[in-house]
Order: sequence, then structure tokens, then C-alpha cells
Amino acid sequence: MKNRQVIVRELPKDVLAPDHFEMREAAMPVPGEGEVLLRTILMSIDAANRSWMQGATYREAVKAGDVMATYAICEVVDSRSDRLSPGDIVAAESGWSDYVVRPARKVEKLPKVAPLSNLLSVYGIAGKTAFHGLIGVGRAMAGETVLVSAAAGSVGGYVGQIARALGCRVVGIAGGADKCAWVTDTLGFDACVDYRDPKFFRALRAACPDGVDVYFDNVGGAILETAMFVMNERGRVVCCGAISQYDSAAPTGPRNLPGLVVVKRLRMEGFIVMDFARDDAKALRALGQWVASGQIKVFEDIVEGLENAPSALIGLLAGDNRGKRMVRVAPDPG
Repeated sequence: MKNRQVIVRELPKDVLAPDHFEMREAAMPVPGEGEVLLRTILMSIDAANRSWMQGATYREAVKAGDVMATYAICEVVDSRSDRLSPGDIVAAESGWSDYVVRPARKVEKLPKVAPLSNLLSVYGIAGKTAFHGLIGVGRAMAGETVLVSAAAGSVGGYVGQIARALGCRVVGIAGGADKCAWVTDTLGFDACVDYRDPKFFRALRAACPDGVDVYFDNVGGAILETAMFVMNERGRVVCCGAISQYDSAAPTGPRNLPGLVVVKRLRMEGFIVMDFARDDAKALRALGQWVASGQIKVFEDIVEGLENAPSALIGLLAGDNRGKRMVRVAPDPG
């Protein structure tokens, strides 16, 4: 039995393209003592995948010849550890492949949730990132105005819905009139501004007449620079990602730093979701209650087939997803 893998054939110097990847077949991995053999079910597709190709971040860089790294929901097929048994559903730092072997101590056993895709979206990286970033870092409170970029994306959509549940006024930023309409009509944001609008700054000020107290930034670059001008004094800027910069050989940063941070006495803080693992149980309880009450709607963008993982990532970077993007490699068990 062979194991399909998607390899990074060549590191991109500019825009990511399909020929930067290659599908290969390898021998089935065999677990050693203390390890488990995992069958990949769902793989998370995130802008961070692209940033890992640019160099070391909070994890080591992805290099040419590596299996593309990912976070995945998997089923234990074989176990050489008393921690886990065949049939267990786990989350693991994994790769774009049908099967992987991982140390049992480095995977997380997950509860039974149907469908399993929810463990990557609202109850997974996307939902927890939104919750911890908005509440743990942004400290959003009822009555405040929250601005969210990439508002139709996997994290941004949950940020806005959580902010609404908290009693905030929520304004999104998205690309194109259709996406902006989806953000307001479907996700329930109070307003959404098209960053492609030639009069983007004027439209943003009109949508935020009382300024912005919390800006949840997923994109960096020119949009972050523009958003800084509408921040209120002592506002908070939550730096979650910089998707506008990952696919460029010459990334740019805001030109109004540190000036506006000083003048407006802003707090600007970056984070990754693992920073708040101690509060995951609290996040999951709150997210579950909001989903049950209808205050959070769950939208998932599932691409079928391991072979389509490269195009799924390329499309995500181009902004063609609505909700959490993932790739299904195998069906849910049972």
C-alpha cells in the first residue's frame, strides 16, 4: 500500500503557483515504540502555510523537498502507545499526505463531534483564534466598535459574530461587493467596506463614524495602514496575520508606525492561538453556546481531494473562500 504525499518541489520567490508542488508516492510509514500511525481525514488550509515557506516563524521553515506542513484531523490506525487506540480521532501537526506517523504524546485526542469539520472551524483553529484574539488580546467590550479585516475568511467571520454576541458594533473589510453583502446579510455585521474601492478610506470613515476601538487585523500592509487612521485613542490593534504580504517578494509595512501608536496611545499586540491554550475550555463553552443560540453561524469551505490541496491554498491567498477552508482527504469514520 502506498502513501500519497504533496511535496514542496520548489520554494516560491514570488506568487505561489501549482508547479511549486508535486504529488509523490512513498512507502507506508510504520510506527515505532510510543508512536501512532494516523490516517488523514481533514487538513486545515491557512495563510500561515504560505508564510512557513518564507522562513522560520513560530515553527521551523518549510524547505524544498519537504512534505507540505499542515494541521490535521486524523484517525488512529495503529498505535504503539497506551495513550491512544485505533479508532481514536486526534488533532496533529501533520503534512499533506494520506498517512503520517507521529509521537503519541504530540497529538491531541478529540471529542466526538459531528461533523468532524467543526473541529477545524468553529471549535478548532478558526473559532479559537477569533475568540482568544478578540477577547484575550483585544479585550472587546459591549458598546465598542470592532473592525475586522478579511471579514469573510475563516477567522474574520467568527471575530465579527463573536463581537456582535458581546454587544459590539461590527464593521468588516472584504474584497468585492458580493463578499461585503455576504458579510452583512449572512454573518450579520453592521457594515462592510470593500478594500478595492478607490475611495476606501472615505468609505471606512463613513462606516465607523465614532471611530474604532478594536481592530482585528488579518492582512497587514496598506489595509492596516489605513485602519490606523480611524482608531480611537487607547484603541487596541490585534495582529493575527498578514495575508496581503505572504505572496510577495517585497512585503510592505504600515508607514504610519510608530507615529499613530504614540499619538493615539494605541496598544498593538500579536498572538498565535497556542498562547491561550489554557483558556481553550472557556472558549469552547462560549462558542458552543453561541452556536446553539444561533448567534454564530458556521460556514465551511471544504475542497475534496489531497491532490487539490495546492489549488486550495493558492485560492485562499487570492481570497476566493468564504468561511474556514480545509481539504478533505478521507471520509469521516462511520
